[in-house]
Amino acid sequence: MPHTLAAPVHSDLLIKKSRFIGCVQPVADRATAQAVVAGLRAAHPGAAHVCWALLAGGQSAAHDDGEPGGTAGRPMLEVLRRQDLDGVLATVVRYFGGVKLGAGGLVRAYTDAVAQAMLGADKVPVQKTVTLHCSVPYALEGWLRRELAAAGATLVQASHGSAVAVMFSAPDVVAAALRRRIDDAGQGAVGWLDEMSG
Repeated sequence: MPHTLAAPVHSDLLIKKSRFIGCVQPVADRATAQAVVAGLRAAHPGAAHVCWALLAGGQSAAHDDGEPGGTAGRPMLEVLRRQDLDGVLATVVRYFGGVKLGAGGLVRAYTDAVAQAMLGADKVPVQKTVTLHCSVPYALEGWLRRELAAAGATLVQASHGSAVAVMFSAPDVVAAALRRRIDDAGQGAVGWLDEMSG
């Protein structure tokens, strides 16, 4: 079963005067990962390289950011793959110290920066979720919000018209029981749209 990370974890290595600041963190998708990388570039304007690797379902990627091809992003991605991870971004910010490391040295440095961060990482199982859409009478909205929170579900959107249209995501292991409780409480007044797995 693939795992993700509970929280971001950092490493900081000094190798032949170059500083390698590594981070592994949970991310949902490529767009989120690219936003994180853009934030790192803004936070480290003096860095020579901001390399990254992403494992997120079908959105995996590796980027060398100007380092010689295959010496940064791909080795970082391999560290994540060996850990059986999904929904994880690895980044390494490099401040060049004036000493060239060579291809082998770069591979080792980027691999080590990610591996060091992984040593402190708390891995948690990837939990599949189901997104559900329903409409409930106004009288049930407060109850529904409390029920979602108690079930570990996340309210994604609520809109108010003739009824309250609600979209929420719930762990797939509790989704069916949660849906039955909502149906029971609604006594026939709850309307459902199709569900999507996530």
